[in-house]
Amino acid sequence: MTDSHDCRADAGTAARRARRNDSEAGQGPAVGFHTRSIHAGYRPDSLTGAINVPIYASTTFQQDGLAQLRGGFEYSRCGNPTVSALEDVVGALEGGLCSRAFSSGMAATDTVLRAVLSPGSHLVMGSDAYGGTFRLIDTTFREWGVEYSIVDTSDVDAVRGALRENTALVWVESPTNPLLGVSDIAAIAEVTRAHGAKLVVDNTFASPYLQRPLELGADVVVHSTTKYLGGHSDVVGGLVITNDEELDNEVLFLQGGVGAVPGSFDAYLTYRGVKTLGLRMERHCSNAQAVAEFLDARPETAEVLYPGLAHDPGHEVAARQMRLFGGVVSVRFHSEEAARRFCTQTRLISLAESLGGVESLLEHPASMTHQSAAGSQLEIPGDLVRISVGIEDEADLLADLAAAVEGLPTA
Repeated sequence: MTDSHDCRADAGTAARRARRNDSEAGQGPAVGFHTRSIHAGYRPDSLTGAINVPIYASTTFQQDGLAQLRGGFEYSRCGNPTVSALEDVVGALEGGLCSRAFSSGMAATDTVLRAVLSPGSHLVMGSDAYGGTFRLIDTTFREWGVEYSIVDTSDVDAVRGALRENTALVWVESPTNPLLGVSDIAAIAEVTRAHGAKLVVDNTFASPYLQRPLELGADVVVHSTTKYLGGHSDVVGGLVITNDEELDNEVLFLQGGVGAVPGSFDAYLTYRGVKTLGLRMERHCSNAQAVAEFLDARPETAEVLYPGLAHDPGHEVAARQMRLFGGVVSVRFHSEEAARRFCTQTRLISLAESLGGVESLLEHPASMTHQSAAGSQLEIPGDLVRISVGIEDEADLLADLAAAVEGLPTA
């Protein structure tokens, strides 16, 4: 595939890099995460001095001459200043040169798969993958002629053993959704690099504050910005970040050519959310640790899955590659009936899909987010509940959970 002027080609990309370099130069050398989250991607404009990035609600942009783009922008499907600010700040936080925004996490996922795979390709994915990712691969891409293998990606040897001559991509979530398995990203990166396959890491559950897969050797990072990056349950979006410029050219072509791009207001909301990402993640993680320890001590629970627990199988790897252990806790009860009852007995914690917002949510994956995986190789236990722990007061969350487990079976 080649770029054309309607897909933000050479002039637009060069202008983007100039803006990003200018923004980063204004921050001084080696600034910290919180500083980058606030200042990367945008500097107060020269016209008004506006501190916040403007919402550029313009579909098209005046050109200085034939195919002479002012600032690299021509048409908002192929580039918008507000969207570019979001792309640049998350790219800076992930340590990636190239960052592209999409209208949803699934649009980002689909674009990466199309950029890397072709009919006859093979991919490896985890046995505990997000249901939407599995559904997309199992239907659309399988019908397109793509083969896939499902393995436990926490077992590096299993990943190595699943590789075939035509394996083009390994898809990893860490932590996984919803069983919170942890994969050794650096070790898998060595395996994929030796094989010549691309390693894509869905970093949605961790966010760049907790984990940066590109620094661990991954080729591509994918986010559903709907979750922790936006952080307020008010905007849907996705991002693809990479240091592979050839791959980015393919993503760029599809971004503009297919057009699954966010609107400027969506990009503005997400950009605003990113500014408090580090602060929110600290609170999410401390609350999640307290929730995990509380539920782990209750007789009504059969197993608590959270990498922050010392006895969790992924604790050692997570401690090595993550800053903290995340804001999601999954818990298994003694029966599916008990899990379903628990879901309807909380009062502060809402029964709802999604995660990563400031408010606490819980859901029953087998009948909600992962229903499409029923009967497949992805085994989602019916006794499992996933809790997205918000930033409310810890004591209030624990009181709500104590009331919700009261009366549930203990064996």
